[in-house]
Amino acid sequence: MATTTSAAPPAIGIFERYLSIWVALCIVAGIGLGFALPGLFAVIAEAEVANVNLVVAVLIWLMIVPMLLKIDFGALGSVRQHWKGVGVTLFINWAVKPFSMALLGTFFLGYLFAPLLPEGEISSYIAGLILLAAAPCTAMVFVWSNLCDGDPAYTLSQVALNDLIMVFAFAPLVALLLGVAAITVPWDTLLISVALYIVAPVIAAQILRRAVLASGGQSALNRLLSRLGPVSMIALLATLVLLFGFQGKAIIAQPLVIALLAVPILIQVYFNAGLAYWLSRRFGVAWCVAAPSALIGASNFFELAVAAAISLFGLTSGAALATVVGVLVEVPVMLSVVAIVKRSCGWYERGAAA
Repeated sequence: MATTTSAAPPAIGIFERYLSIWVALCIVAGIGLGFALPGLFAVIAEAEVANVNLVVAVLIWLMIVPMLLKIDFGALGSVRQHWKGVGVTLFINWAVKPFSMALLGTFFLGYLFAPLLPEGEISSYIAGLILLAAAPCTAMVFVWSNLCDGDPAYTLSQVALNDLIMVFAFAPLVALLLGVAAITVPWDTLLISVALYIVAPVIAAQILRRAVLASGGQSALNRLLSRLGPVSMIALLATLVLLFGFQGKAIIAQPLVIALLAVPILIQVYFNAGLAYWLSRRFGVAWCVAAPSALIGASNFFELAVAAAISLFGLTSGAALATVVGVLVEVPVMLSVVAIVKRSCGWYERGAAA
């Protein structure tokens, strides 16, 4: 079995550190290619089976599987060692974050910003935000936890537990919140998305992980992860180029939309991180657990959100655009949360001790 410390990367890589810059470049490249090569994008859009775009599906798998290879479900046995921190994070991830995002999205996009948004896309934007918040982050959490000196055993066990819950809870939770937001739920497409982008990649990644560990041990797995890391990020960027290629006309016509979509995302991240951090302090959780707890509670599995939005609502939908905005703001916002929890360590430990 892999040691718990091996899952955390030694430092944030250049792709992760400058992800928002790459996303901004993808906006420019995607919009430009969308106008220059409309025929190519039309062909890609038509390559579908059961509402699943085949090109995007391949790219999503290249994104998700390398991330899931880092997860050791054997670490679930250590959950009881940090039961308070685990309880706080589970509460935030599954009882607070999706519902707070639904409320924020409905308030800001459905009411406050409604006159500034395309009327026919408002419900789709809200759906994209719900998809963004309905699944906790899987891979980037290891980066955030490492940057704030979080307990690697807690981080690994919490991520493994969240992934296991996600297999069973993602579809019902999304269906519930979309129904509350008065959005028609295509159950067949939703279940296909869960099977294609959660269940199947988890199984495939665990089979590959065990095979690599059995043949070459942890060093072989580390080498494989180092090779697949850039592939995962390149696949993400390629997917974004496609999305912005399809969304180019809408973005140029309504550039304000991206800024307005970012507002509820930003509020949601800081609210959930702050609540998780405060609850951990009240329950006397050690800071090395509370710090990653706040980060896991706030971050989103945006790769899954992008895939589900494309499957449920289409490449050119407002939902897909909303999830892409989540990618755009993820890195700078989470780095700011890392800075906040590190600078407040003394304040936290005084309160936790009391």
